Amino acid sequence: MRERERERMSERSSNSKVNSVFYAETYHPIQAGSIDGTDTLPRDNGVYRALLCSQASLYDPFGDPKVLGDPYCIVFVGHLSHLTTEESLRKAMSKYGKVKNLRLVRHIVTGASRGYGFVEFETAREMRRAYEDAHHSLIDDSEIIVDYNR
Repeated sequence: MRERERERMSERSSNSKVNSVFYAETYHPIQAGSIDGTDTLPRDNGVYRALLCSQASLYDPFGDPKVLGDPYCIVFVGHLSHLTTEESLRKAMSKYGKVKNLRLVRHIVTGASRGYGFVEFETAREMRRAYEDAHHSLIDDSEIIVDYNR
């Protein structure tokens, strides 16, 4: 009798999807936040807006004209003062090498600095030097952080 019960329980557990893992074949913004991949409605307004934009072809992250340069020569600069300008950031980062391109991220409506930016150097060696030497330095009385894509 106990042997039959064990067989039934093992059948149930093998047919059950309680502990199964869901792997999506392709990225889907709604299913990305789903535990089991069965969600059909967005959980929040941000996902809903992103879904609408992607369906209307308003946003293409791979065709973004603002994304330029060699990722191996770019550093992220964060915790910038909101008073920091492109000129002051360029001047501060030029100590570590020749700045090829610079982008201070700004609010799309107000134009105010968001407090971070990206700096592209001519070579990966200059980028590495900026990462090592500029991290925790001061720009416009604000201690910055510098990081790069690993």
